[in-house]
Amino acid sequence: MNNTLKHWREAATLILAAGAQDGNEISKIQNSSQQALPHAPKGISFDYDVLLLKRSQKSGFVPNAFVFPGGLVDASDFSNDWLKIFDKYNQKPNFGLGLVKQNPSGRSPMFVTDRTKFGSLLPSEVAFRICAIRETFEECGILLVVPENSDVEDNQNITSISDHDPQVLGKWRREVQSNPFQFIQLCKEMHCVPNIWALHEWSNWLTPVLPNTSSIRRYDTAFYICCLQKKPLAIEDDKEVTSFKWWSPWEVLEEFKSQNIWLPPPQFYELSRLCVVPDIHELHRFTHRRALEGCEQWMPILVRAEDGMLHVLPGDELYPDEPDYTGEKKMLYSTDKTIEDLMKNSVRCHRYLQHNGIAHLCVNMEQKYKHLTPLSTDQTQSAKPKSRM
Repeated sequence: MNNTLKHWREAATLILAAGAQDGNEISKIQNSSQQALPHAPKGISFDYDVLLLKRSQKSGFVPNAFVFPGGLVDASDFSNDWLKIFDKYNQKPNFGLGLVKQNPSGRSPMFVTDRTKFGSLLPSEVAFRICAIRETFEECGILLVVPENSDVEDNQNITSISDHDPQVLGKWRREVQSNPFQFIQLCKEMHCVPNIWALHEWSNWLTPVLPNTSSIRRYDTAFYICCLQKKPLAIEDDKEVTSFKWWSPWEVLEEFKSQNIWLPPPQFYELSRLCVVPDIHELHRFTHRRALEGCEQWMPILVRAEDGMLHVLPGDELYPDEPDYTGEKKMLYSTDKTIEDLMKNSVRCHRYLQHNGIAHLCVNMEQKYKHLTPLSTDQTQSAKPKSRM
């Protein structure tokens, strides 16, 4: 772990996409209107759902929000005890994950920080995946493991989950919740290995600096994605998670647009990306092809307009050349223009906003690292951005 971090804590989260188990669970999208955000083309249908968990009202971070499973990195995720668990793979680059092509100079600090000075010999790409798998198990009881000595690192098939005794899993889940180091013991006694190869790097979000707020928790979070053949059994923990729901990406956005649920901006953005790919097998092929391309670290910058707030992302013409990452400079980004004026006069947009009670995602630029461009509602342009697949 990086115990020198002052302004944020490292975390990992997992986008779980699972194939619908029967025809009744496939979400039929028939709306062809272009007026609200975002609208899928007429006749599109999703043959998969994603798992969203509702955080407790007592949560210290985004209470009552629907989020993907995940949480804070623990010292156990970087423990050298994992070296024996991964004994078959630890001579391969990143334990068989391969080497990311992205230039280290542009790679997020959470991935390139030298962890040996903190005593860990585990590659960051492995440890953050372990964190995402452990947190998913703790929060919803889904255990993403494979038998030890499995030949899985080059497997291009969509992921399946092995059956385990529910009572045994329930016992281990309680133990891991009480002590994350017990996840290592679980793998030893069950002769299994966290299926890190099923998790593909997706994105990296840094909690923004909020004006006049010094106490908010900030996280540097690695987002991974995993495609499953079918939905596994999920059980809420009645602690951090009060309920869960399998939805198609489009359905989640419709629920948010109707103000039935609340989504933090990163979840909104990533679900809008998934709307571009309604087929689970195509999504899996895309994530597998893109697995080693890398990703940018995105910290939204809040820009206060005369009548609202925009969250601008790297590449947007409003994004500062030298963002205030730590908040120590106490910089306030503001303009006397209205949101409508800002949208009309913008040429290069990569931004999220809520205006008149409706959320908008405006993206008219291609993504780096061969990533998907999300479905976008641009108040001034009728053409949709192209996706890169």
